[in-house]
Amino acid sequence: MKINQSIFQLKAILIGMLLLQFHIGFSQEEKKPELYKTIMSKDSLLFDIGFNTCDISQFENLYTDDFEFYHDKDSVSNKTKFLYNLKNGICSPTRKYNYRRELVEGSTEIYPLHNKNGVLYGAIQMSTHRFYEKSPGKPEEPGSFAKFTHLWLLQNKSWKLARSLSYDHKMISSTTQSNFFENDQEIEKWLKQNNVPTLGIGIINNGKLQEIKVFGELKKGVTAPYNTIWNVASLTKPITAIVALKLISSGKWNLDEPLYKYWIDPDIAKDPNTKLLTTRIILSHQTGFPNWRFTNESGKLDFKFKPGTKYQYSGEGLEYLRKALESKFHKTLDQLADELIFKPLKMNDTQFVWNDKIELSRYAIGYDNKGNAYEPTKNKTANAADDLLTTIGDYGTFLCSVMNSDGLSKNVFDDMTSHQVETKKNKYFGLGFEIYDLGNNDYALSHGGADKGVQTIFLLLPKTKQGLVIFTNVDDGYKVYEKIVSHYLGEKGKKIIEIETK
Repeated sequence: MKINQSIFQLKAILIGMLLLQFHIGFSQEEKKPELYKTIMSKDSLLFDIGFNTCDISQFENLYTDDFEFYHDKDSVSNKTKFLYNLKNGICSPTRKYNYRRELVEGSTEIYPLHNKNGVLYGAIQMSTHRFYEKSPGKPEEPGSFAKFTHLWLLQNKSWKLARSLSYDHKMISSTTQSNFFENDQEIEKWLKQNNVPTLGIGIINNGKLQEIKVFGELKKGVTAPYNTIWNVASLTKPITAIVALKLISSGKWNLDEPLYKYWIDPDIAKDPNTKLLTTRIILSHQTGFPNWRFTNESGKLDFKFKPGTKYQYSGEGLEYLRKALESKFHKTLDQLADELIFKPLKMNDTQFVWNDKIELSRYAIGYDNKGNAYEPTKNKTANAADDLLTTIGDYGTFLCSVMNSDGLSKNVFDDMTSHQVETKKNKYFGLGFEIYDLGNNDYALSHGGADKGVQTIFLLLPKTKQGLVIFTNVDDGYKVYEKIVSHYLGEKGKKIIEIETK
């Protein structure tokens, strides 16, 4: 193929086409709706069925024998070279990424081409499309935008693509990513692509809950409201921790006092390790308990190691603390939390127990990753480690209070944010909160929650008074975390992701 000659011929053809369009002045009626539908159906075969699934057979029979592809970043290709590059590049079996192309809504224009006798012989398609990339184990990400012009010819009553021009390629920049989070329609589309029914985001700046964003649907046709009620799973634990730490700050409870004075679980009554349990050991997850006793074959609580010697995450530990607190103060945990946290902060939509106060019309039902709904967990008594019901607004307000150390003495806040035990490199447990060491004496506080149909997390940056709350209601909702954290927390967010994924 003589490239220079081909380019000259193509330019001449396109200039002639544009002059013809200008001369006769196409109106909306002359764009032929039937032609539009025909060309769009061919576009769908090329990309939705072909490119997006790498079904090369869809490509091979839609091109003319003398097809030419012009790319502003990659010269010119004939049909043989174009198909070879496709099979061995984007559609290679060894590719690291999956790619998907999507037309930008409203960008497509179709113009008919007639000969001197008025017979339709071709069409020009001009549009903009965007490309998405997906690597294993990560959510799909937008990669680039490009404009394109296609010359379709009608040959033997079949439409064939004769020329394709791809140009004005633009990568998704940080600015574009920022704009993405300001575009509710784009976020809704992204959630659907990742099968996330509902997403809640709380943005904290200057120590205050600045913004609440809730996307998706509670059920088909029912938009999730800003005050959607969520089960936040283990984000219950920081509430229990702050109840204890506020009691400690007021001198009514002791961080290092043995808990056997107030409560002994019958399963471990004869084990001497029982006398070693303290609030500090429980809030830093060093009890030696399993996460839950039902994971033991016996179904009974036991010690896996001596308390205070190493880290092992345990919901049982928080439940043990609950029973000790309730025994000491003769109040239930939900009553203590109501007095110390919920009422002072006006967290009117937050509760431990499932009851008639819950507005079911606002409740985010949990789903598995195939779209099947789970039955809600309906606790009749408070669980110190799990199943808190709350909203982004309420929980974000609570986190602001924590970050501003409301009701906490300086000594208690310092203990809460100190490295009680290492869990992995640059990650520790303090008292009730995970701690990321960001270097330069900076740190982040965090906690996550995961249950059937629940994935939740928060991140706080006490030095800069920033924070982020993310709630989802699906088994694999964590797959949207990275993009959200990177956007709202910038370089510090990326450092947290780096620590977590190493």
